[in-house]
Amino acid sequence: MVPLSFAGEAFLALPEAALYWPARRALLVADLHFEKASWYARFGQFLPPHDSQATLDMIDALVARTGAQAVYSLGDSFHDSDGAARLDPQARDRLAALTGRLDWTWITGNHDIGVAAMPGGRRVAQAQVGGIWLRHEAQPDDPAPEISGHFHPKLRLSLRGRHVSRRCFVGSATKLILPALGALTGGLDAGHGEIRRAVGPGAAALVPVADRLLRFPLS
Repeated sequence: MVPLSFAGEAFLALPEAALYWPARRALLVADLHFEKASWYARFGQFLPPHDSQATLDMIDALVARTGAQAVYSLGDSFHDSDGAARLDPQARDRLAALTGRLDWTWITGNHDIGVAAMPGGRRVAQAQVGGIWLRHEAQPDDPAPEISGHFHPKLRLSLRGRHVSRRCFVGSATKLILPALGALTGGLDAGHGEIRRAVGPGAAALVPVADRLLRFPLS
């Protein structure tokens, strides 16, 4: 876990695409997209069907590693409005156990806005915690500090003839976008115009590796 300072608060960035807030004992994750594979299967495109279990494995491991007592899921937790209903019984039980023992908050995203009922926890459109807004999609015109998801940022580089792609955080003075945690989620180039517009000037891609945070300015 690598220290990351934002809006006067100390966080820890995890290479697994999550953020831990020690002062709040809170784990922040974004874009889980549970049941993405089963959504594609309905249209004849078959992907490995274990994406929800793999994402739950990751959350379990991160909670154990950090000792988190709260989880904020920053939107698009399910891939579509029927995703929660398609969870297999084992995944549903695992998720119910997590939301039952942790202080779990679901932030609504554009993909899961139509989900009838979330499996445990509480559901809100946005939340303000310690003076920082937690949202699914960044609001460029709001000057308040904000942590969001939605864009699935990835840093893409060419190094010695090799193309490298890594999930990354994108941050500026008042905006921080989390990478997608979901097992089958793709990514948008961190330097894409929509991401740069969302975070404003001074943006950088942030990649936690080993014991340091690599910073790549986005011009």
